[in-house]
Amino acid sequence: MKDYGTLSQAMNILKLEEGYEHDFNLLDEKIELKSQKESYATNEFDVDKVLRFEGMSNPDDNSILYAITTHNGNKGLLVDGYGISGGQISKEMMDKLDLKENRPTE
Repeated sequence: MKDYGTLSQAMNILKLEEGYEHDFNLLDEKIELKSQKESYATNEFDVDKVLRFEGMSNPDDNSILYAITTHNGNKGLLVDGYGISGGQISKEMMDKLDLKENRPTE
C-alpha cells in the first residue's frame, strides 16, 4: 500500500504523478466538473481509489479523498470533509461512494 501522507500531499501525488487533474464537486445525485461545465450521474464514473484521513485531535478534521475517472476519460479528485454520511446526497450516490462496498481504503 502506497503512503500518501497528508490530504494535501495525497492530492499533489494523485494530480502530478497519477493524472487526476480535475476537481469534482459533490451534488446530491451527481458529481460536477465545473471547469468543463459537465456533470456525471453515478453510472457515468468509477471510483478508482479511496483515501481516508483522520484528524489528530478533532473528529471533525476527518476527510475522504476519492480518485475518480469518468467514462469519457476525465480523471479528478473529490474531497468530502465529513464522509458521505455527512451531506445530503441520494441513496444511489451514497452507495457509489460507500467505503464498505468491496473497495479497500488506502
